Amino acid sequence: MTSESKPAHFLQNIIREDLAEGRVSQVVTRFPPEPNGYLHIGHAKSICLNFGLAGEFGGRCNLRFDDTNPAKEEEEYVAAIQRDVSWLGFEWADGAKYTSDYFDQLYEWALYLIREGKAYVCHLNPEQAREYRGTLTEPGRNSPYRERSVEENLALFEQMKNGEMQEGECSLRAKIDMAAPNINLRDPVIYRIKKMAHHQTGDKWCVYPSYDFAHGQSDAIEGISHSICTLEFEDHKPLYDWFIDNLPVPTRPRQYEFARLNLNYTVVSKRKLKQLVDEKHVDGWDDPRMPTLSGLRRRGVTPAAIRSFCEMIGVTRSDSVVDVGMLEYCIRDDLDKNAPRAMCVMDPLKVTLTNYPEGQKEMLSAPGHPVREDLPARELPFTRTLYIEKEDFREEANKKYKRLVLGKKVRLRNAYVIQADEVIKDEAGEIVELLCSVDLDTRGKDPADGVKPKGVIHWVSADHNVDCEVRLYDRLFNDPAPDAGGKNFLDYVNPQNLKVLSGCKAEIGLARAEPEQGYQFERNGYFCRDSKYGTADKPVFNRTIGLRDSWAKEQGN
Repeated sequence: MTSESKPAHFLQNIIREDLAEGRVSQVVTRFPPEPNGYLHIGHAKSICLNFGLAGEFGGRCNLRFDDTNPAKEEEEYVAAIQRDVSWLGFEWADGAKYTSDYFDQLYEWALYLIREGKAYVCHLNPEQAREYRGTLTEPGRNSPYRERSVEENLALFEQMKNGEMQEGECSLRAKIDMAAPNINLRDPVIYRIKKMAHHQTGDKWCVYPSYDFAHGQSDAIEGISHSICTLEFEDHKPLYDWFIDNLPVPTRPRQYEFARLNLNYTVVSKRKLKQLVDEKHVDGWDDPRMPTLSGLRRRGVTPAAIRSFCEMIGVTRSDSVVDVGMLEYCIRDDLDKNAPRAMCVMDPLKVTLTNYPEGQKEMLSAPGHPVREDLPARELPFTRTLYIEKEDFREEANKKYKRLVLGKKVRLRNAYVIQADEVIKDEAGEIVELLCSVDLDTRGKDPADGVKPKGVIHWVSADHNVDCEVRLYDRLFNDPAPDAGGKNFLDYVNPQNLKVLSGCKAEIGLARAEPEQGYQFERNGYFCRDSKYGTADKPVFNRTIGLRDSWAKEQGN
């Protein structure tokens, strides 16, 4: 189903109606990440949605960093987020924005609330504040500091700003309703003391606005027409609206919620992803086993595959868990259509063609892709000595084995038919070499004797190849819900999530492979050259995904 024929989702319908009724004249959305970690596959859904809606309706989408907590934020994350959004294929309007750009205005609005008698400085410590807050079934109690005068609150807040009070000593709270059924309305904290430098504003501030206070007002400053967020923020919407109603904001954004992306066999909590990184269960935020966009990119996943996945799962208000197999399908489908073909022998076995002249080299042409004529053909050196996979030979085998057997024939992919004549073994009885004969009259046709080869195997020249390391990545977790129900997600790390193969031999053209360029290693899967490790003489190739879904079969499903 094309995007043109696909039924509109509820957000598209809302925007169409808003434009038709004149409630908005231009669609303005935003993607507002907190720079406290790298973006993951769940963020991709929000990115595609916000930028996609703006593009569809001729509007604009801002990239805004909601940077209200300097304790957890770093410039590294800011840079990584910008790279990932750009890599996905989106451009943001008017340069990246920051909530910290509006700190002066937010501070003035905090003063406005104090002057209006709608905010106060509270000296309850965090434990006391939790006690006063009440529960889901019991109302909270008013803080003993709630009725301070406007003048006293202004003076105290000035002291907070000037660094004259200690962290945790007090906070600025909105005065709303301690008996509200929605706990978010029970006098929430809107400013707290943090005596630390900010990655954008330096040492200018000793107080920082809360996310809930800053988020909506930043939307209003930027003229956001449709504030689109995930369902977990639905309970915050009344607070969002309260601030909009009680402050002299220039515009009135409206919040709409959609279901976040929940993917099985995956953890997307930034806290848990950071734990994986900090405790070195993985090799950084961009480890190819991570569900981060940086990790997926390094693994060889394309932006097109991720965008296709986000389109496929759709946009609803119903929480559900998406099978990771759907993402894998999109990755495999994209690479099948677009990845150039190549050959790589993972576990080499030497083959000597006894009837092929020593020192001779013949260049054979192979298609770059079975149907993509725009992808150039490959030139494969064919020599007396070759490598094939060890598993592609048996001394004896039944009729189901479609590879090379002693005394039998097999076709070398894009080359000739060979026959295994003799096995050479070492002192331990391990096969170390095959002596074979080649029929040079079989390029593109069967042998003249009418005996057809039993299968087709891949190969590389032993004299002209790329010595490389291959990393076979698999799912990081072996449980469909590794962090559900209070489980320790680290107990469900898949012990087979990475297998490193050294001494692999790839066809010579892969010496020119670009980092993150995907290839189908024929008969083995989809791979890309690693962008972090390897050298010009010895590259590293990461497995992106297998040729077919073998996970379900291996798990007994």
